[in-house]
Amino acid sequence: MSTWSISIKQFEGYLQLEKSLSANSVEAYVRDIGKLRQYLEISKLPASPAQVTTRILRDFLAWLGELGMSATSQARTLSGIKAFYSFMIMEDLLTLDPTDTLEAPKTGRKLPDTLSYEEITRVLEAVDMSTNEGTRNRAILETLYASGLRVSELTELRLSNLYADQGFVRVTGKGNKERLVPIGRDALKHIGFYISGVRCHLEIEPGHEDFVFLNRRGTKLSRVMIFNIIKDVVDKAGIGKVVSPHTFRHSFATHLIEGGADLRAVQEMLGHESITTTEIYTHLDRDYLRQIITEFHPRS
Repeated sequence: MSTWSISIKQFEGYLQLEKSLSANSVEAYVRDIGKLRQYLEISKLPASPAQVTTRILRDFLAWLGELGMSATSQARTLSGIKAFYSFMIMEDLLTLDPTDTLEAPKTGRKLPDTLSYEEITRVLEAVDMSTNEGTRNRAILETLYASGLRVSELTELRLSNLYADQGFVRVTGKGNKERLVPIGRDALKHIGFYISGVRCHLEIEPGHEDFVFLNRRGTKLSRVMIFNIIKDVVDKAGIGKVVSPHTFRHSFATHLIEGGADLRAVQEMLGHESITTTEIYTHLDRDYLRQIITEFHPRS
């Protein structure tokens, strides 16, 4: 899509020279357009700026929402794209503006399933680490936030799929499809505390030896137990929101995306089959995904 590169260069020049915007502001506008370009590539839509339709843009915003981006951030991204198309019309590079009838996502209500980083920190610090259960629960919450796992993926997590030295976990997701997900040092540290200080003293039931997170009876935790753990800690932290395991997954994605992480890498880590197919990600290697976590995740 060479016309994208040319158009963006022209837009950059306009923002710098005619609008006199700061380098940070120009970079933010370009990043907004970059998200759209990534969506077009991932969706295999060979659309030039002139071929982008209102329908494509609506699908793009829905895609951002699936990735966990808040309505406020979606609106901000759309604002940058609207500015780009206004420039294209003004310069007679286009005759039709696909953003004309496009409404920004409503931002009046805060998404109930996303926590700010400050709220995540409050929840984590509300765990009583002086107890065995607290040590385990802190490891659970750190893992959810550090890797964006679904609750079923967490309960099924195996010791044999922890690669602490490499900073990865192997996850079995929907449809029994496996993926490698980077995991931050804080989470690995707390998993280590749990395994060496608590789990090693449990009498583990036969057949449960490889599951990472166990209850006091030595069997793997249920989904309901994870929900109850989170509800208890969130109450202690004084967070007035309905928080579930999926909240941590959305927060993981939102904080990475809003920090500037590559959308394709976030999709790969989330295992989002509904957005695109896995062969799109064959060029993303482990080192690159590890770098994304290190650079953009708040608790890496």
